[in-house]
Amino acid sequence: MTSVKFTKMHGLGNDFMVVNNLDGRYHFKAPQILAWSDRKTGIGFDQMLVIEQPTHPEAEFTYRIFNADGSEVEHCGNGARCFSRYVVDNKLTTSTAIKVQTCAGMIVLHNNADGTVTVDMGVPTFVPQEIPFIADAEQQSYTIDVDGENVEAGAVTIGNPHVVLQVADTSTARLEEIGPLLESHERFPKRVNVGFMQIINRQHINLRVFERGVGETRACGSGACAAVAVGQNQGLLDKTVNVTLLGGDLTVCWKNTTSSIEMTGACSTVFEGLTKM
Repeated sequence: MTSVKFTKMHGLGNDFMVVNNLDGRYHFKAPQILAWSDRKTGIGFDQMLVIEQPTHPEAEFTYRIFNADGSEVEHCGNGARCFSRYVVDNKLTTSTAIKVQTCAGMIVLHNNADGTVTVDMGVPTFVPQEIPFIADAEQQSYTIDVDGENVEAGAVTIGNPHVVLQVADTSTARLEEIGPLLESHERFPKRVNVGFMQIINRQHINLRVFERGVGETRACGSGACAAVAVGQNQGLLDKTVNVTLLGGDLTVCWKNTTSSIEMTGACSTVFEGLTKM
C-alpha cells in the first residue's frame, strides 16, 4: 500500500483534502476519493484538491478538483484560496501573483497581507452553449420546469456551471427539494451547481449553494461569484457585493462585463496527516 501525505484545509467551512502530487506518484480513482471523503470512516471533505505539474508554459501549477463522489470538476473558488495558501506555506512558490492552470482555464491567486486570498475567477459567461445549458437564446432569466413546477433562474458559468434562484429568505429556501432536481436537470448536460440568493440590498446578499456531486456546503466561492454575476446581469446588484454564506462572508467584485470577477476571503489549515491507498 502507498502512503499519501495530505493537508486538511477549509475556506469558510467548505473543507478540502489537499495533496501535493508534483512528482506524479499518485493516480487517484473515484472509489478511493469517495472512501476518503466519508466523514465517519474516512478523512471527510467536500472536495479533494490535487497539485500537479502544469502543461501550460505560463502556469506554475495545475490545480485539479475532485468532488466527494469522486467526479472531477472544473473550478472551486474556496478550494483555490486554500490551494494558494498551501503552495505559499509549503514554500512551493515565491510569486505574489500565482498563475494556476485548471481544466477550465488559467486563474490567478493573490495572498494578501491580512491572511485573506483574492482569486481572479475569470470572466463570467452567460452564453447557454458554454455553460452548458439547453436554451433557444441567452436571457437574463429562464423558466425551468422542475418536476411540474416552473422555477425562474439565471444561468452562468464561472468555469463551472451555475444556476441561481432568487428567494425571499435563504433560511426557508427549498434547497433540499429543488437542489437535487436542478443539479441533474436534463437542460444541464454536465449537471449544475444550484444557488439560492436572498438580496438584502445592492451590496449584500445571503446565499446557500447545493453543489454538484456534493450537496449543500457551508460555502461555495464560485457559487458566490455566480450569484453576484447573475444579480448584476439582472440589474439588481452593485459592482462590489458582500456575500454571506453559512460558513461566513466573501467579498466579490465584478467591475464590468469584460473584466474578470474577483473573490476575496479567508482560508485555514486544520491538520496534516497520512493515509493509505
